[in-house]
Amino acid sequence: MSREIEELYDKIYRYCFYRLRNSASAEDITQEAFLRYFAQNTDLNAAYIFTIAKNLCTDMFRQKQTEELSDDYPSEDFSDKSDTKIAVRTALEKLDEQHREILVMRYIAEMSVNETAETLGISRFAVYRLEKSALSQMKKLLKGALK
Repeated sequence: MSREIEELYDKIYRYCFYRLRNSASAEDITQEAFLRYFAQNTDLNAAYIFTIAKNLCTDMFRQKQTEELSDDYPSEDFSDKSDTKIAVRTALEKLDEQHREILVMRYIAEMSVNETAETLGISRFAVYRLEKSALSQMKKLLKGALK
């Protein structure tokens, strides 16, 4: 597997893991997104694969809406449940869907501004504007939580 595909795979996995909070489901969705994409395409389009993964996560979340999500965190990245991490997660969940999605794509999935814009179907400037607004809201939410 090429280095570019490996890096994209890791980014999409992190995005799916954050959305689903289950490593096995995130792995399944990531693989399914790549399988669906490469069944129809031969070139690499990161934004399109992210869109597939996003839709698959949404579908899975809707199917399991009544089930309790597990706290199945990979030990290497999320084992330390410090007060800061809990406060950040809580604040992130208080944001509206669009602001939360921007921050997850930019900081958890480490997507570029162009990839984020293409995935969400908005301009790069809208991504910058939404990201700035989301970070401002996060700062306000965290200000009281971390005192």
